[in-house]
This record gives sequence, C-alpha cells and structure tokens, in this order.
Amino acid sequence: MDKPGTKERAEHILTSILLIREFIENVDEATFVTDSKIQSAVQYQFLVIGEAIRHLDGAILERYDYPWHIPRSFRNFIIHEYHGVKMERVFYAAQNLDALEMNIRLILGEEIG
Repeated sequence: MDKPGTKERAEHILTSILLIREFIENVDEATFVTDSKIQSAVQYQFLVIGEAIRHLDGAILERYDYPWHIPRSFRNFIIHEYHGVKMERVFYAAQNLDALEMNIRLILGEEIG
C-alpha cells in the first residue's frame, strides 16, 4: 500500500477536524468526560491529526504561523501517556481547531492546489 502524500495527509487532518466537531456537537464537557465512546472517537482523530502533521513537509509548515509542535505533542501524549490524559483537556482541544483548520486549508490552496 502506498503511503499518503502531502495532499492526502492534509485532507486527513481536515476530515479529522470535521469528525471531532461532529462527535462533540451538542455535547458539553460534563457529558464528554463521562462518555468513553466519544472520548475514544475524539482521541483517535487527534492521533490522526498529529501523525499526519508529523509527515507533512517541514519546509511547508515553516511558512505558516501556527504552533505545529502542539498537535504533534498532543498525539504523542495521548499515545504514550494514555493513562494520564485529562479528558477536560481533550474536550478543550476539541473546541479549538479553527486555526489549525484555517492553516491546513491555506496549505491545500497555496502549496498543493
């Protein structure tokens, strides 16, 4: 199986953002921290986001003012420190994806076309 290219990975990020939004639509923090299915679904999408960013061309990412290390680090934290993940933090992160989405859309439009 061929590995995804830059365009596909950027599209994976956008898909994951949309899925996270779908999963938490009409879900408040209290519900989120008690619903393991929603937690698992959202965390998985954050893993996809972090992994996809890890494989995007660093030269491209450097041209955009976004803290790319944060989603990569969040992915690593969820994977390696799964036992210490605070669901309130995951919920908060799920509410703050606008800047990431905007930058990925810019990359798709300006770099990849």
